[in-house]
Amino acid sequence: MPLLSITAMASSTFRQDFVNISDLHPNLSRPSIIGIVIGKTDVKGFPDRKNIGLERYTFSFTVRDSPSAFINASCWGREEYIKSLSESFRIGDCVIIENPLVQTKDVEKEEKFNPSTPSYYKLLISEVHSLVKICSRDYTESSLLSLLPIPPKDPNDYYSLGDIVANGQSLNGKIINILAAVRWVGEMKTFTTSDKRKGQRCEVKLFDDTVDSFAMICWDNESIQLAQTWIPRETVLFASEIRINYDSFRNSMVATVVSKTIFTTNPDMPEAYALLRYARDCAENGAFVEENEDVFGDSIKLETIKDVYTVVQIRDIALQSDKNNPVYGIVFAYVSKLNIDSTIEKIVRNRCSQCHYPVSDLSKGCTYTFCNETSADLKSVFTTLDLQVDVSDHTGTLSANLSGSAAEDTLSCTVDGFFNLTEDQKTSLKWNFLLERCKIYLKASTGSNSKTGLRVNILSCKPADPNEAVKHAKVTMV
Repeated sequence: MPLLSITAMASSTFRQDFVNISDLHPNLSRPSIIGIVIGKTDVKGFPDRKNIGLERYTFSFTVRDSPSAFINASCWGREEYIKSLSESFRIGDCVIIENPLVQTKDVEKEEKFNPSTPSYYKLLISEVHSLVKICSRDYTESSLLSLLPIPPKDPNDYYSLGDIVANGQSLNGKIINILAAVRWVGEMKTFTTSDKRKGQRCEVKLFDDTVDSFAMICWDNESIQLAQTWIPRETVLFASEIRINYDSFRNSMVATVVSKTIFTTNPDMPEAYALLRYARDCAENGAFVEENEDVFGDSIKLETIKDVYTVVQIRDIALQSDKNNPVYGIVFAYVSKLNIDSTIEKIVRNRCSQCHYPVSDLSKGCTYTFCNETSADLKSVFTTLDLQVDVSDHTGTLSANLSGSAAEDTLSCTVDGFFNLTEDQKTSLKWNFLLERCKIYLKASTGSNSKTGLRVNILSCKPADPNEAVKHAKVTMV
């Protein structure tokens, strides 16, 4: 029998062991469900009414097994069990739920804080009687993975960002659906409340063809972790059941992720495809660069860059890649050229505070067409270091730019501080790098304006740990 037929038969047999979400009811004996997780909340603790002084812990998730069937599941138990269970799977994982308690839901009570679902029931998962485990990839059906791009709400029932702005404060406190592209994802910031509780916060900026910047705030760890996977200008979101509030500090409306919110990344709908094309056009035009990104609009987190290359390897891979898909990597190399002792005019550049385009004449301001279409007013400028660097190892040399915050972090010197350096201090700083093997994080992409056909930006440059450099040198020389 052909292998494909055997695999299909095994999958079909395996699927028969589970109850469809649409067929669940309270009288079922020891049901098992398989589905894909489309939403999940953080773990929370509550005083245990039966055991004074102790706490019970809980979290919820939403699981789906067909376009029209999904259900909420609540997990309860000891702190160790609940935290371990929560950490065992994420949004987008396929899970098997064994022997949950199927209960008729009180719609008003259940859906006040949980996503609205088409099921009449909810699942209760207890430490003693139930089991939740990630489904092996061998048994994960493509039909489950195909559910991820399908919004849980009517794809025609959403607000554009322009709709929200037009409605203004009449939407304050309302739960709505939004379709928008990701413009920028901020880092998670932690804080401590007045009653000593720890919290976290992450801001995401959205845009569409009607509004070029709209704030969305994530307060829970689950949505923050999900947000860190979104690629700016390459991700469109259908955010179902998200709350809209008026922010008096910003004097504008903002979106807030709540426990009801479910994100569908790059949804399968014509409007999303059109918005993705628009987002890519914006990226191509160099629009929407943020003040808290570097001057090249790059907001990738260094800890997500793992691949180690030689200079020639990263050059060759980048030259073969599409210009919209830059290559990120690490090289252990020497800085063989650093123009830190050039004239100030060559290494300090003025840029527009709105679009970050270089400004050569302060009296004329920004001359970038896209920026001027947004507003004809004279924009303010800021100064940034813009250094030319050659990076060399045993395979060759790359010419690269070291600019903005990456330059200040590398040199441990702000732009203002750089103006105060003496020539001797600049020379000393230069030789700190020319004599040291460095761990250098690079972004390389093809660029028609470059003589080499390659545009390389240094994201970080620090002296390398000798043991780490030797280890990777052996790997890259094999």
